[in-house]
Amino acid sequence: MLQGARVRLRPVTDGDVERIAHILAEPEVARWWGPYGIEQVRREMVGPQGDELTFVVELDGVAIGIIQRWEEHEPQYRHAGIDISLHPDWHGQGLGTDAVRTMARHLFDDLGHHRVTIDPAVHNERAIAAYRKVGFKPVGVMRKYERAPDGTWHDGLLMDLLPEDLT
Repeated sequence: MLQGARVRLRPVTDGDVERIAHILAEPEVARWWGPYGIEQVRREMVGPQGDELTFVVELDGVAIGIIQRWEEHEPQYRHAGIDISLHPDWHGQGLGTDAVRTMARHLFDDLGHHRVTIDPAVHNERAIAAYRKVGFKPVGVMRKYERAPDGTWHDGLLMDLLPEDLT
């Protein structure tokens, strides 16, 4: 378990699957993540998935979202990446920023990474602002990077964070 200033991060268990599916079904979340059914959540988010691990973001014992981390282990390119989603009821309170900061510290301090990346949609201004608060810097735009749930392609903003940038 990882403790932030206000949130706690812990690996997803079978007992979290329905709650996570509910969070991912929220329209404000599904517009970025697409539809996730219970079985897909169970298959893709419980336990390690190769180099990826999904954590529940908790506030006062309540699951309010998820944060994922993945690792590149190739020595010449070793780094890690983060992805996050919170239920809309908890947006705008600094909780996502706390979760991302907590995960970044873990990746730097405990797992020895020298760089962390994150790749929000270019038009996801709320997410980009939160990542900037942690210290992430824009690297560049990846054109037609990700297919949206409606089938259209949209651009992604690659951002990265070095230990000295972490706020």
